[in-house]
Amino acid sequence: MAKILVICGATASGKTSLSVACAKAFNGEIISADSLLVYKGLNIGTAKPTVEERAGIPHHMIDVVEANKCFSVSDYKNMALPILEELLAKGKTPIICGGTGFYINSLLYKSQFGNVGASAEVREKYEKIAETEGKERVYAILCEKDPESAKKLHYNDLKRVIRALEIYDVTGKAKSLQQDEPIPRFDFAAVSIDYPRDKLYNRINLRVDQMFEQGLIEEVQGLLNVGITEEMQCMQGIGYKEIAEGLRLGMTKEEMKEIVKNNTRKYAKRQQTFFKRMQNHTYLTPDEATVEKVCELLK
Repeated sequence: MAKILVICGATASGKTSLSVACAKAFNGEIISADSLLVYKGLNIGTAKPTVEERAGIPHHMIDVVEANKCFSVSDYKNMALPILEELLAKGKTPIICGGTGFYINSLLYKSQFGNVGASAEVREKYEKIAETEGKERVYAILCEKDPESAKKLHYNDLKRVIRALEIYDVTGKAKSLQQDEPIPRFDFAAVSIDYPRDKLYNRINLRVDQMFEQGLIEEVQGLLNVGITEEMQCMQGIGYKEIAEGLRLGMTKEEMKEIVKNNTRKYAKRQQTFFKRMQNHTYLTPDEATVEKVCELLK
């Protein structure tokens, strides 16, 4: 039987409810793999599972960092991997649930880039540039040296920006041009719930409508009121960046809502493309998304 279950896929596809049902059936605990659920204070726009939805199942990697902090894939791995290993040691079934593919991969695979040695001298050089000239300047250097890697990063994600520069400076070759075949850490099985596109988009539209009814605009305004700025990493998430911009530009509620829906649909399409390449991955129809079917796959 596979040691780890991964429930991944597009936003609004029903990952949370399936993960809770599986956790109850398989003596499991859930490790969230969502780049926005890590932030405190981001609740409505992230569809953060409520106490009722968690149904008494322990959920890890939710509300672990303040909203004004940067949080990288490396930070996630360093915090979540020990939790996963501890659950395995206890005989529990770790259930990784989420739609952030890079977070999931950081737990499931070792990266060969980890074998590129660290250089304190290189890191200190770029950290000093960040302090004196700003994070944007460090990011601009990465854009010059390795534009493909830069496209995948935000300038606020300083650790990963500097790591990409470190790989370039140490090896003399851009990170994006190097082979980085993943090395599996664990035996795992992964599932996604595969809704027809029109039905998934309807689910997304309904979820966004519910978020606005629950007070998403007020949530974003509250974050802005306590000093969270549009430039901060947490505000790059869909639902937050659009509303922050909309409030600044004086958009109507309906205008903001349509932009959020459109961007969420585009994001769901990117998620589906990402997970199609995943190893040990099975698509389930909504009718097949049952504990019994997942149990068959784990065996």
